[in-house]
Amino acid sequence: MSQARILELRHLITQCNIEYYANDNPSLSDAEFDRLMRELQELETQYPEFDDPDSPTHKVGGVVLDVFKKIKHKRPMLSLANVYNRTEVEGFIERVVNETGHDVFCIELKIDGLAMSVWYENGRFNYAVTRGDGETGEDVSHNVRTIKSLPLMIQEPREVEVRGEVYLPRRNFDEINRQKREAGEELFANPRNAAAGTIRQLDSSIAASRGLDAFWYYFPDAETFGLNSHFQALQWLKMMGFKTNPLTRLCHGAHEVWQAIEEFAALRETLPYEIDGIVLKVDRFTDQKILGYTAKTPKWATAYKFPAEEATTIVNDIFITVGRTGRITPNAALQPVRLAGTSVAFATLHNQDNIRDKDIRIGDSVIVRKAGEIIPEVVRSLSEQRDGTQTPYVFPEICPSCGGKLVRYPDEASHYCINNDCPARVIEAIVHYASRDAMNIEGFGYKPFEQF
Repeated sequence: MSQARILELRHLITQCNIEYYANDNPSLSDAEFDRLMRELQELETQYPEFDDPDSPTHKVGGVVLDVFKKIKHKRPMLSLANVYNRTEVEGFIERVVNETGHDVFCIELKIDGLAMSVWYENGRFNYAVTRGDGETGEDVSHNVRTIKSLPLMIQEPREVEVRGEVYLPRRNFDEINRQKREAGEELFANPRNAAAGTIRQLDSSIAASRGLDAFWYYFPDAETFGLNSHFQALQWLKMMGFKTNPLTRLCHGAHEVWQAIEEFAALRETLPYEIDGIVLKVDRFTDQKILGYTAKTPKWATAYKFPAEEATTIVNDIFITVGRTGRITPNAALQPVRLAGTSVAFATLHNQDNIRDKDIRIGDSVIVRKAGEIIPEVVRSLSEQRDGTQTPYVFPEICPSCGGKLVRYPDEASHYCINNDCPARVIEAIVHYASRDAMNIEGFGYKPFEQF
């Protein structure tokens, strides 16, 4: 049973990584993904005989797309371990102090964007590469060049690598989705997905028009440049013309660290960009060396992830949408409710198993969550509030668009319409082809196509 669950979790997490990094369309919230990863880590620790070097617990989650030139990182681009509450934050600090004897930490905002590495040679911008799978990334220099705040020349003749996060400001995200809505195109789920989709455009004029920005937070060769701490490295980056986040603070001990976390978290909704947590980094490079690394994360840093935002509302109806691949997605039409600063009227139900396992019915009072700023989802139904008027949902056996029989493959949670001539599939495919993320045909979205 344990081995079967380990294999199941590895498969699920690998699929989720593909959805998140390659398709920019995650089906799970950050919190749910992290829960699966933690369960897998605990099982692999409990049953070391089932460990596998190819397990996602040993790898950075991304994938490398074939459409771009591949560049191997000169040093791995790792991810961060996560903590979720004050007790875990204090546990991280206690471990650091026990191993190093020091308690100085640099506290930064965790920007919700796309990790990026930029390289300079003889003072000139050379190339930019995504994190990819941590070992190899994609050359997206043509789009990164369009970031106005990025210096294309610096006063440093030596080879320099700088790492940071490319993001899309909230105002730009809202404007892009407004244009997509008017054109009848599929909206971006959140600014992070929009940034990822933009940075992977073949036409750099699209990236330029969308107004990407970036914060730079890591200078891997800082010690060889005579710097002694992470905070000093940030000052050097700022001096060179790189945009660093002003909401960065040096803290001593657990009390100051938690105070900074609370203060920064309170600013979350007022910021012009999305954040999904607070990063804690050991400041002194000598202490970072003592702590070292795991296969996928530095032991000298961690990310405090914000709790998921939740609200209670009512499921007015359940309806089906058909994607361009034929994937069938059930959705809940909700009584509108405020969540994460926006009005939420719809939420994904993912698949038939999810509806059955959570026993979600039409008319139910439900908990809706928006974690990691992805499309809202129904967490659970409040069955104790039922009054007998709620109706169980019967999942369709035929496609609501073409009437063809739906198919569910053995290793899939979703159902599919396999009719290539299905009107819904055809519309989705053509609209995607004409969209700004593909051929960028102006004014060609759902509305004009349906009229045609």
